[in-house]
Amino acid sequence: MADMKILLPDHKRWVYDSPMDVRWGDMDCLGHVNNTVYFRYMESARVEWLRSTRGSPHDGNQGPVVVNCFCNYLRQIEYPAQLVVKMSVSDPARTAFETWYEIEKANEPGVVYANGGATVIWVDFDRQKAVDLPAWMR
Repeated sequence: MADMKILLPDHKRWVYDSPMDVRWGDMDCLGHVNNTVYFRYMESARVEWLRSTRGSPHDGNQGPVVVNCFCNYLRQIEYPAQLVVKMSVSDPARTAFETWYEIEKANEPGVVYANGGATVIWVDFDRQKAVDLPAWMR
């Protein structure tokens, strides 16, 4: 079978490391972290990074919206574990930017358990339209 994972680009800029604990409830009946939870890990890192840049992930009636995302599951994660979600971004476009994530165990630096990405656009919520990224985000 062909390798079906989506590759992360070589050209990206690291912006944030987000430590987090695997919670008992993150596991499924097979005893490993449920596949949906990986997206929560990436979301948590993205929101923490946005808050670290400005204090809030939205700007009045504007803010980020994820328009697509993916995850490559490379190794199983079980409870208990402490993770580090390493986040990188692309150079910004006019209304959007790409984000990428590598999930490692804190006690195994460099061993990637999962990686993924998300395309984020900046939206005017009232108009439901993409708008230019704010200057502070660039």
